[in-house]
Amino acid sequence: MFPIQLGLKASSAPEQVASRLKYHPDVFEFFTSEVDYTADSLEKLEEAIQKVKSSGVKTIVLHHPMKYQGKRLELVAHPKNNAELVNFIDFSTQKLLDLAKKYDCKVLVHGSYELEEAELLEPFTSIEDARQYLFSRMDHFCHIGKDYIMFENGISKLYSYGNPDFDHLLAEKGYPLAYDISHAFIYLHGDNEALQQSLKTLKDHIVHYHLVDSLGETHDSLTLGHGKIDWAKALPLFNETASSIYEINLKDLTNPVEQLESHAYLKQIAQNL
Repeated sequence: MFPIQLGLKASSAPEQVASRLKYHPDVFEFFTSEVDYTADSLEKLEEAIQKVKSSGVKTIVLHHPMKYQGKRLELVAHPKNNAELVNFIDFSTQKLLDLAKKYDCKVLVHGSYELEEAELLEPFTSIEDARQYLFSRMDHFCHIGKDYIMFENGISKLYSYGNPDFDHLLAEKGYPLAYDISHAFIYLHGDNEALQQSLKTLKDHIVHYHLVDSLGETHDSLTLGHGKIDWAKALPLFNETASSIYEINLKDLTNPVEQLESHAYLKQIAQNL
């Protein structure tokens, strides 16, 4: 059975880090944004990693930024019409990998998020063409990141979990995967059976889970038990060796109560199995 871990998320801000560490998490995931990649900010992030590591947290994940200058960080971004974005993706990933290798952390990068900007696909003749380019980018990051990198699903047609053919293709490729349960559930329009099948197909390749509930319609980032995901049926399908965090929206960024409530809920589910 998958071990229920207290996995908390925060930025590198000292007050956020302190508010998580007092609960002695098993897993700590750092949210980063584009402002974290100046020399000063990277130093602060490194100090925060040192603090978390010295507190006894065994697993630390560094989450790639979501946006740069208002644009989503989509790996499919092409130098032909997004050179600056591609440069930032490469630069920020390398900086996180440097820290990950130094402190034995993992780096999480989105394979794709929502594919909101139509111009991202302009350099390609088809979705399949775009996906092959995306895979070439993932191959590159696997090459430089070795065992320190993982790729998270979004709700885009380019890189989402839940389509059986795509899941089998990913399993064949053997990428290290981060599985956001709510993203898959939203992509599948709230279909619990399809979610369970996807979790089974990709199980052996998943190294990290984002545990977050949803009504299955749009990004709602709900506390576990407040959405429609069938956790009692999903939990037994998890990879027992993977890590996990509760990626829940907080009302107060210095009080992770929604993450803690989610943990209590999942522990109860596990006890009843």
